[in-house]
Amino acid sequence: MSLLPASPSAAWIDQRDALDAWLAELPADAAVGLDTEFMRRNTFYPQLALLQLGWNGRYALVDPLAFGIGDALRPAIGEGTAVTVMHSASEDLETLAPWLPGGPRTLFDTQIAAAFVGMGLGISYRALVAELAGAELDKGETRSDWMQRPLTESQRSYATLDVVYLEPIHEQLAERLRQRDRSAWHAEDCERLKRRASHREGDPQPQRALRGAAEWPRAQQALLRRILLWRDRAARTLDRPRPWLLEDALAMSLAQQRPAGLAELDQRTRGQRALRSPQRAELFELLLPAVDADEIDATASIPAHPQGEAKKALAAMKDSVDRLATELDLPPGLLCPRKVLEEYVATADWPEFLEGWRTPLLQPRLAGLLPG
Repeated sequence: MSLLPASPSAAWIDQRDALDAWLAELPADAAVGLDTEFMRRNTFYPQLALLQLGWNGRYALVDPLAFGIGDALRPAIGEGTAVTVMHSASEDLETLAPWLPGGPRTLFDTQIAAAFVGMGLGISYRALVAELAGAELDKGETRSDWMQRPLTESQRSYATLDVVYLEPIHEQLAERLRQRDRSAWHAEDCERLKRRASHREGDPQPQRALRGAAEWPRAQQALLRRILLWRDRAARTLDRPRPWLLEDALAMSLAQQRPAGLAELDQRTRGQRALRSPQRAELFELLLPAVDADEIDATASIPAHPQGEAKKALAAMKDSVDRLATELDLPPGLLCPRKVLEEYVATADWPEFLEGWRTPLLQPRLAGLLPG
């Protein structure tokens, strides 16, 4: 393997008509490589800085800071019959959501495909290119400032290479999926990825992620949920990262011990970068009302770490998943992640993640292992 000294040339597109012309040349059955560069250091929402496109040796770097790209992308990518090839697409899809709310009409995620064909779970694009294309990609611009203009030649080269190999990788992975009869499973998981990225409302039960509160009284868990839902709304409104308003530990502290007054809240939240006086006043008013029965009923219990019979059931389920994964030559984490099993043991409700192709494979094995 050798480090490529330069990338193929890419058209710089900063006008709508130029993007229309580039997309107009795509045939109906094209496999279009797509990637994004975005910034998310100081904001809640990712800021799209660059869109890269590639097809049949033609490459384009599209500047979304120069014009609105959505009206051009939707007919070709969001509604057309072309296959959009991306690698580890979840963050890119989230970034593109304002322009492509439903994502590409047909998504082919190469990272997911690689897992289905025996190349491991979560393989990087760089490793996939090395394995399937015999090329080594430079990582020099990974933490670059993509909002600057003009981009440097090094940035342009790096960005172009991110789509150069997507089409040939797609061809190889698509064939391997067909050989293993995994194409339908892969397509289903890509659709799931699109649906997840399109849900921009936030988690309605964010407290479930804070396992340290699993043993709290239900009323305290409900108050924690109230605080976290407020944090999510405020972070979206201000477009600032959630921890800038309230770190998790501080949210838990406020749920455990409400401040006696606004002065105490000011003292306890000092150092929170996005929590200004208006937000502190709003948070204090939020903390005042008592938790009622309806709020408790609306709050999903935080799953505790399995103990006793639940722990035994989890171990038995994990063994069953591992055995089936070996039979199918799939990574266990692709078939059924441990956290999904923990959710199933805790709630006895069939997890949404296991709907679809996984259900007939796993439900007969796992349902009988639930603790009594």
